[in-house]
Amino acid sequence: MPVIVPTITTNNIATFTQNLATFRSFAKRIQIDVSDGTLAPTQLVPLANMQLPDGVDIDIHLMSARPSDHLGSILSLKPSLCILHAEVDDNLANIFSHLRQAGIRTGLALLKPTFPRRAQELIAMVDHVMIFAGTLGQQGGQIDLLQIEKVPLIRELKSGLEVGWDGGINLSNIRALAHANIDVLNVGSAITQASDPGAMYQSLITESEKNGVLI
Repeated sequence: MPVIVPTITTNNIATFTQNLATFRSFAKRIQIDVSDGTLAPTQLVPLANMQLPDGVDIDIHLMSARPSDHLGSILSLKPSLCILHAEVDDNLANIFSHLRQAGIRTGLALLKPTFPRRAQELIAMVDHVMIFAGTLGQQGGQIDLLQIEKVPLIRELKSGLEVGWDGGINLSNIRALAHANIDVLNVGSAITQASDPGAMYQSLITESEKNGVLI
């Protein structure tokens, strides 16, 4: 079954710190969304203001048209995984090389219009491919379940990839995603807006483990 990963998406450092502490109490892997306003329309807590805790795997999803501008900060923070967007005009191959040398796993995010084969050279370079199916730079977006069709196409391009999904996951659709050969489900507002985030995390796990598919 896929791993459920709580996601932090905020421009408020106090909320960031609180979410990080809360999620650490029940999850072993957390995604942090980072946006400088050049790719997504929002600006989120910058990398320079972050301190990453020990004892938990941190994935950074970097929404920037110029990820090379942030390479130094990422290398200093040393997350477990750094996900960059296939759609940007930057030397991603060079960035991925620096990340690998630092022991950071590499990831590639595909926006809804991006067909996997258009990014096959980049997919060949990475450890993880994220199917982005929500609203870039914010939580609570409408899910696009048609993006599930990308899963087998991505796996055909490179075997052994970790495939993730980001956008719109909640209790009503997580079972369908859990049975779609996806490894990582990044969950935002369903957890962050819950009155008891830890209980919601457990409910999502329980729902994802049920047999049968509901769409």
